[in-house]
Amino acid sequence: MTKKNIFFTGLVLCLGALSLYLNRDRFGSDPIQISVRSVPPRDWSPRPQSRTPVNTIVFMLTRQARLNSVKVVFDSEIATNKYPHAVWELVTESRSAPVKDFIYGMNVEGMRPATKGVRAEPLEPGVKYRVMVGVGSRQLECDFVPVPRSR
Repeated sequence: MTKKNIFFTGLVLCLGALSLYLNRDRFGSDPIQISVRSVPPRDWSPRPQSRTPVNTIVFMLTRQARLNSVKVVFDSEIATNKYPHAVWELVTESRSAPVKDFIYGMNVEGMRPATKGVRAEPLEPGVKYRVMVGVGSRQLECDFVPVPRSR
């Protein structure tokens, strides 16, 4: 090879490496975030014990994802305890169905309670909670405060 060919080969490799470096975000997966929304509950259940003191809590993801785990804890316990008490905890059986949103206390397809027979505890209005959601190797977290029932 001549010096000219070696120079141009090196230049092409350097430009290719620079292009990959500048466009590295295009090769990564889309970031995923979680948010919380409080909506008034629908009174479709004939049982009076189904009435909760807070609005329905809906957790929303920025895109569909398969969840590994869902855990809701008191925010105050996180600061003082290494292992805070979970008021609601789900784990995947093998592979959960992709979801974009889910409701506090409801079943997510392909997931089960972490402890057999344990249901979600009722949320208290005005108390700060944290939801921790496992999506693949990521751990998403979001703080929320339930709003008192509006109806």
